[in-house]
Amino acid sequence: MFAGQMTDLLFTEKDLVTSLKDYIQAEERKLEQVKQWAEKLDSLTSIATQDPEGFLGHPVNAFKLMKRLNTEWGDLENLVLKDMSDGFISNLTIQRQHFPSDEDQTGAAKALLRLQDTYQLDTQSISTGDLPGTSVKLPYRSTLTVEDCFELGRIAYSESDYRHTEVWMAQALKQLDEGEESSVEPVMVLDYLSYSVYQQGELERALDFTRRLLELDPEHQRANGNLKYFEYQLAKQRKAGEDLRYRRSEGAEPEREESEGRKGVKKDNLPEKKKYEQLCRGEGIKMTPRRQSRLFCRYYDNNQHPRYLLGPVKQEDEWDRPYIIRYHDIISEWEIEKVKELAKPRLRRATVHDPQTGQLTTAQYRVSKSVCVERVFLFFPTLSQVANYGVGGQYEPHFDFGRKDEPDAFKELGTGNRIATWLFYMSDVAAGGATVFPEVGAVVRPIKGTAVFWYNLLPSGEGDYSTRHAACPVLVGNKWVSNKWIHEHGQEFRRRCGLHEMD
Repeated sequence: MFAGQMTDLLFTEKDLVTSLKDYIQAEERKLEQVKQWAEKLDSLTSIATQDPEGFLGHPVNAFKLMKRLNTEWGDLENLVLKDMSDGFISNLTIQRQHFPSDEDQTGAAKALLRLQDTYQLDTQSISTGDLPGTSVKLPYRSTLTVEDCFELGRIAYSESDYRHTEVWMAQALKQLDEGEESSVEPVMVLDYLSYSVYQQGELERALDFTRRLLELDPEHQRANGNLKYFEYQLAKQRKAGEDLRYRRSEGAEPEREESEGRKGVKKDNLPEKKKYEQLCRGEGIKMTPRRQSRLFCRYYDNNQHPRYLLGPVKQEDEWDRPYIIRYHDIISEWEIEKVKELAKPRLRRATVHDPQTGQLTTAQYRVSKSVCVERVFLFFPTLSQVANYGVGGQYEPHFDFGRKDEPDAFKELGTGNRIATWLFYMSDVAAGGATVFPEVGAVVRPIKGTAVFWYNLLPSGEGDYSTRHAACPVLVGNKWVSNKWIHEHGQEFRRRCGLHEMD
C-alpha cells in the first residue's frame, strides 16, 4: 500500500464508521422498542398477578391477554430477531475488497523498522509518536499500544530479525510494566524476549527473562525446558572462559589485541548502505567552504531564448561534482495536481531492470509506486515517470544509466543510454525523503515545484559513477516525484561527444 491508496483507505474507513454508527442507532431504536414493551408488560403483569381471577373477570382483559399471546408476542419475537446489521454488513463486504492484505500489513511493519534503522529512532519515540518533522500540537499524532509493539516484534521474529524482535518486545513489556491495559500477556512477551536475546548470544539476559516468565507461569513447558538449556550453556561458557584465563596466566596462549585496522572503520571505507543512511540523517561527508563558495544562484534564459527572455528560469547550484542544478518554480500547482489526478488510478508497484534476465521486476530496495504519463508538463511535453513514496518508501543506491554489463538495458526503447536525469518534486516532505549521492555526499531535499538536473554520462559516453544516488525513506509525510530521462538518440548536436572523459 502506498500514499495514494492509503488516502483512499482513510475515506473508506470514514465511510465504514458512518455505516457502523447508523447500525448502532438502528439497534438502539430496536432495543428502545423492546424496552418500552417490557416496561408496559412488567407493570401490567404485576397488577394482574395480584388477583388473577378478578383481573380476568373483566372481558376486555381476557380478550387482550389472548391477543397479546397470540399476536403481539409474535410481533415482538420478529422485532427481536430482525437483523439490523444488514446495511452495515453489506457495506463492509463491498469495501473489504479494498482492504490491505496480510502482505500489506507486514510491509507497513517493515517500513517502520526500516525508518527506525535509517534515522536511528528509539522505540519509545516511535511508540509515543514523537518523530522528527511532527509537532506536539498535531491532533492526529498516533501512539503505539502494547498490541502494536507486540505485533511489530512478532513480524520481526517471523523474519528471523531478532534484534528488532528484542527492542519491540522490550517496549511492549515496558508499557505493560507501566500499567497499560492490554490483551497481550507479559508471559507471551517474555517468551519472545528470552529467545530473541538468546539468538543474539546473550545467555545471561535470556536466563533472566526466562526466570521472570516462570515467576508468572511456573508450569510454562517451553520456558522450563529453556531454563535448563540456558543454565547448561551458561555454565559451559563460563568454564570455557575460566580455562582460557588459566592458559593465558600460564603463558600457554598469548593475549590477542585487535589490529589498528579492525578497531575502527574509516568513514571513507564505510559500506555504501551506511553512507546512504548517514546522508539520510544529515550526517556524513560535508562540502568544504571553499567549494560551497563556488555554488551560485542565477536567472537562466538559455542564451536569450525568446521563451525565457521575459521569464527566465531560476537556477540554483546544489553540487559541483557531479554538477547538480535545481530549477525553482518550474512546475505549476495546476500541473502537479493534473499529474496526480492522471497517475493515481494507474499507480503500480515500481519495478527495476534485472541485468541477469533483462526483464522488469519488483525489488525490496525500491519501495514505491509508479506509472508513466504523457504530455503533461509544459516544460517537458513527453513521457515521464511519476512515483509516489508513502511513509517508509525508498529507493536504495542505483544508477540511472545502463552499465557495460547491461548492454541491452534500453534496447527495447531504441533510444540509447540515459544521458541525463530530470527529477521533479511535486510535494514537500515533512521529514526524510531526500535524494542522496553516497559517493560524493550530496543531499538534495524535496521542494515542491522544483526540479533537479544532472548528467549521467560523461561527454565521452562513459557512465559517471559519481551519480549513483538513492531516495531516502519518507519518515513523515508523502512524496510525489516525476522522472524524465534524456536518452542519447536525438541529442547528438545538443551535447556533442568529447574525446576525453571530462571534455
